[in-house]
Amino acid sequence: MSRTPQNSATKISSFVLIIIFIGLALSLSALMVALAYFGSGNEVLAGYFLLVGFLGVALSTYVLFQTRRRIMRLKIEIPPVTTTIECRKCGFKSVREFQRGDYIFKEVEPCQKCNDKMLITAIYREVKEKLGP
Repeated sequence: MSRTPQNSATKISSFVLIIIFIGLALSLSALMVALAYFGSGNEVLAGYFLLVGFLGVALSTYVLFQTRRRIMRLKIEIPPVTTTIECRKCGFKSVREFQRGDYIFKEVEPCQKCNDKMLITAIYREVKEKLGP
């Protein structure tokens, strides 16, 4: 149960990534066009395309890094689920990590002290309180 689940909150949307990369590709093509205009001697158009290209690259990288940073803040930790097992005869108590198929009053392995069957008496999630901001 120590796996880290990948839910939709921790992933970058593929739609957002496609938009970012299309913007980046258009910006790079604007830079290429600006170089072509510089070669042909039309510096005014080259300046506009250069400006659009640099702004597009800067905006695309900014959005990409901000999206990644926001997702890193949204990580949610799921607290572990614990199972308590007790012996009806001698009262021996054992606590272990939850396993698939566990349920309350399920008979499990024999007791370590008296060798009688043990029952699952509790299944709970441990929530740790955060201290301070």
